[in-house]
Amino acid sequence: MTVEWDYTALADAYLKRPDYSPAALTALFRIACLKPGDRVCDIGAGVAHLTLPLAAFGCEVDAVEPNDAMRANGMKRTAGLAAVHWSKGTGEATGRPGGVYDFVTFGSSFNVCDRQAALSESHRLLKPGGYFACLWNHRDLDDPVQKAIEAIIRESIPGYGYGTRREDQSAVITASGLFEDLVRVEGATVRTQSVDDAIEAWRSHATLQRQAGEAFGPIVDKLAAHLRSLGTDTLHIPYTTRAWIARRKD
Repeated sequence: MTVEWDYTALADAYLKRPDYSPAALTALFRIACLKPGDRVCDIGAGVAHLTLPLAAFGCEVDAVEPNDAMRANGMKRTAGLAAVHWSKGTGEATGRPGGVYDFVTFGSSFNVCDRQAALSESHRLLKPGGYFACLWNHRDLDDPVQKAIEAIIRESIPGYGYGTRREDQSAVITASGLFEDLVRVEGATVRTQSVDDAIEAWRSHATLQRQAGEAFGPIVDKLAAHLRSLGTDTLHIPYTTRAWIARRKD
């Protein structure tokens, strides 16, 4: 199983990443007509940031994650939840049975897949009328603290970009021809986090790591120095959960 993005060194720091907006998740579950007992395939489940609320809603969740270290952390967080089952697979080849899922989800993982192949795999997995969703947490870059962080990053990496994770996913979903009734959902959330945990979360930032290369550590050190200079032990970090959800076309 070959994957382009390697999260092995980031897996523990990923535990410090924010949860998704409860309002956005409630809207997604409502649109998908999700009910307790429904079967969900959560692809690129990572350390279970989306798996946990799906299980808390009462779903049977098959969590698929290609990275051993990420999957191990996800399994620890869901230990004791009989409705959660983990397996190794990718968005393009999950290894899960076709036509049995009510909902297929990609929490912060659709952008690391061949998106058309992942949409084809999602269509295969879903029951007729089932729903696909992809979602990410985006920091509010207009927030003063986040604006300063962006300045530090862009000073070190002039061409820095967030790639497809911050793009509108509508066109790629529509172009597949496999889904209909596409809806975009947003929900705000604020992550209250210690400065130390915020710095640790930056050590899980795969997009920054890929573009920074060997400069990744020194850049995170600069971010850490800035955050520690703010004179506070606690940060309130505004995020928006942005999601796209569409129904399987039969």
